[in-house]
Amino acid sequence: MDELNCFKAYDIRGEIGVTLTPEIAFRIGRAYGSWLQPHRVVIGADVRLSSDELKASLAEGLALSGADVIDLGQTGTEEIYFATRELKADGGIQVTASHNPAQYNGMKLVRKDARPISNDNGLLEIKRLAESNQWPQGDRRGSVIRFDNRPAWVAHLLQYLPHKPQRPLRIVVNAGHGTAGPALDAIDTALRVQGIEIDFIRIHHRPDGHFPAGVPNPMLEENRRATCEAVLAHHADLGVAWDGDFDRCFFFDEHGEFIESYYLVGMFAGNFLQQAPCSTILLDPRLTWNTLETVARHGGRAVISKTGHAFIKARMREENAIYGGEMSGHHYFRDFGYCDSGMIPLMLMLNILGQGRQPLSHYVQEAQARYPVSGEINLEVASPDAALTNIAAHYACTEATRSDIDGLSLDFADWRFNLRASNTEPLLRLNVETRGNTALLAKKTEELKQLITLSQQ
Repeated sequence: MDELNCFKAYDIRGEIGVTLTPEIAFRIGRAYGSWLQPHRVVIGADVRLSSDELKASLAEGLALSGADVIDLGQTGTEEIYFATRELKADGGIQVTASHNPAQYNGMKLVRKDARPISNDNGLLEIKRLAESNQWPQGDRRGSVIRFDNRPAWVAHLLQYLPHKPQRPLRIVVNAGHGTAGPALDAIDTALRVQGIEIDFIRIHHRPDGHFPAGVPNPMLEENRRATCEAVLAHHADLGVAWDGDFDRCFFFDEHGEFIESYYLVGMFAGNFLQQAPCSTILLDPRLTWNTLETVARHGGRAVISKTGHAFIKARMREENAIYGGEMSGHHYFRDFGYCDSGMIPLMLMLNILGQGRQPLSHYVQEAQARYPVSGEINLEVASPDAALTNIAAHYACTEATRSDIDGLSLDFADWRFNLRASNTEPLLRLNVETRGNTALLAKKTEELKQLITLSQQ
C-alpha cells in the first residue's frame, strides 16, 4: 500500500507529476465509487493544463466502479454543487486546485445534496481504498456523457436579482484567467435577454491554465493592482475578482479600494435580514464584532461556527441559516443548498447598488471606521500548538472573554483577536480588530506578533 500525500483534511491537493497523476486520479475515482457506490456522479474541471487529463482518468475510474458519469466540462466548483442537487446525482467531484500555483491540481468531493466529504465523514476511507489499489470485479461499467447544465445554474443565479437595476452600472470583472470568464459571459447573456444591460469591463478574462497574470488569488495584495487600476481607469462603480474556480469573490469600491470580505459579510447579512427578519446568520470566529452588531440591529440571530466550508455547511443545515459568510471570501446560501457561491454575491451587489443611488463605499465605510481590522497575518512557526498555548497563558490573567471554537479568540473591552493554526502549513493566522481605534489596532497587532516570535525561542 503506497501513501497518497495528495489527500488533505477537506479535499485533495497535490503537485502534478509528483503527488497527483492521472493514475492516482483513476484510483480516486475507483475508491470514491467503491466507498459511496453511487448510481450517478457529476464531474467538472477548472482551466489548469492538467485538469482535462485528470478528469478523464477520474471518469474512467468512476465508470469502472459502476457509476454513470455526467461530465459538465469546464466548470466552477459551485456548478458541481448545484448540478449534484439539480440532477439528483449521488455525488459530485470538481477537479481544481482553486488558487494554488499552476503546477498544482486537486479535487473537491461531495455526496448527495452536495454535502461535502472531508476527513470527518469519508475522505479518509476513500484515501485508504485508493492507497490499497485493490478493486472488486464489477459486473457493470457505467456510462460517461457530456452535459451542459450551465443554463439551469444561470437561471438560479438570476433569482437573486429580482428587480432590474434602476441605474446604469459599470463593473470591472477580473476572472484571473480562470473559469469565471465563460461563466460570466453566460450570466451577461441571460441578463441581456431580460433587458438588463450591465457594462462589464473584462480583464484577464480568457481562460488560460498558464495564468499569465499570476495565480488567480485576489487575497494576495500583488494580485489586486490590476482590478484597482481598471476601476479607476474606466470610472467603474465597482470591481470584482475571483479565484481560479470562482467559489470565492472579492470586491473593490468605486475608488479601486479593496474591501475586506468581513465588511461584506455584514452588508449581505443586513440585506438578507431586511427581506427575512428573525433569520439565522452564520459567521466565522476570526472577525466578528461588525457582523454580530449588524445581525442584532436587524433582529436576526447570529451563530459563530468553526472556520472551513465543511463545518460551515454542516452548521448552516443544522441551524437552517439563510446566509453564512467567512472573512476569506466564501459566502454560503440556504437557497443554494447551503453551499458557497462566488457568483451569487455579484447578483446581490447588482441588486443592492441598482436599487439605490449610493456608491459601494457608502455601504461599508461606517463599518470600516467602527471596526478597523489588521487583515489576516500569516506567521511561520515551528510549533503552532505550543505558540497558541503560550499566547493563551500570557493573557490568562486579563479580563478577556475566551472562545476556543476555532483556535484562540480573546475579546477585550475595546479590542479582540483570533489566532488559529493552518490546517495544511506550519503557520499561525492572526486577525485583530478594535472598536474604532486604529492606533490600538497597530499596537496590539505588533504586540501579538512579538509574543508569537518570542514563544518560539
